[in-house]
Amino acid sequence: MDAVDALNEIAFWLERELAPSFKVQAFRRAAVAIGDLDRQELADRVHDGRLQAMKGIGSRTAEVIGQSLYGMPDYLENLRRQGSEPLATGGQEVLTAVRGDLHAHSDWSDGTTSIDVMVATAALLGREYLAVTDHSPNLTVAHGLTADRLQQQLEVVAGLNDAQRAKPHGGVRVLAGIEVDILENGQLDQTPELLGRLDLVVASVHSKLRADSISMTRRMLAGIRDPHSNVLGHCTGRLLSGTRGTRPPSTFDAGRVFAACAENNVAVEINSRPERQDPPDDLIKVALDAGCLFSIDSDAHAPGQLDFLSYGAERASANGVPVDRIVNSWPVEQLLEWASSRR
Repeated sequence: MDAVDALNEIAFWLERELAPSFKVQAFRRAAVAIGDLDRQELADRVHDGRLQAMKGIGSRTAEVIGQSLYGMPDYLENLRRQGSEPLATGGQEVLTAVRGDLHAHSDWSDGTTSIDVMVATAALLGREYLAVTDHSPNLTVAHGLTADRLQQQLEVVAGLNDAQRAKPHGGVRVLAGIEVDILENGQLDQTPELLGRLDLVVASVHSKLRADSISMTRRMLAGIRDPHSNVLGHCTGRLLSGTRGTRPPSTFDAGRVFAACAENNVAVEINSRPERQDPPDDLIKVALDAGCLFSIDSDAHAPGQLDFLSYGAERASANGVPVDRIVNSWPVEQLLEWASSRR
């Protein structure tokens, strides 16, 4: 088995089960460290002991590399066995209908890997399209993209799409996007000119999450009414578990917010991250009654997390969300027409 493929697949399975990032990155770093070595050179280093002297190679990764020369590594075989069942048992009909993912991060902001690795994983999972939605400048803790860096990323995405089109069946369509902050005054945290050049805009609140209901409602309504907004991301901001601890949901007038989403053709995100599960079930029902569209998104910050769509599909199904109201069940051209319709 190819050693680089084995290391990256192990990282995928670990990311999928939310293993600690240091553990995942050990395998990603090892894959990079040996990426330029041919099979014979790799075998020589394994046999004469030089492999573990390489920077980025530890005892477990060295074991995986050595075993990959002769077959499937034991560690990978165990992870495949553990991951053979889907993450969620319900919502399979919805998951099958979902064609792409509209919320994913790369190492341009706070994701762990390059865009091309995220795209390659999306292809393995059968996605037709993937929106790259790194953070905007205000979120400095997540290394948000300045206008200059976003313009550079647009060029990278264009190049990736050229490469994808050369593949059989056209490969995965990469959508140029952003997760843009809705600032305290309701404005979006990027220039209108750049937002207008993107395929898709996820608008989210990331700061002052404990603001009073009146202030938060006013802020969210302004962001939703901005003609560049396409998806309202993780609307309550709650955290149920995870390394960042827990956080209660923000308070806002859900009736008014979701009515504005329906009126302005903005989809409500069903965020699939297990620590978010946002919106809560009761708010999904409010959004349904308001006539909203929905987007089931992974909010992936690592390749293995792209499989989180299973969780969102299960929740959408359990709450009776019709497939035809899930925008990322649409063919990409229909999706792009919808996303550009207000600009």
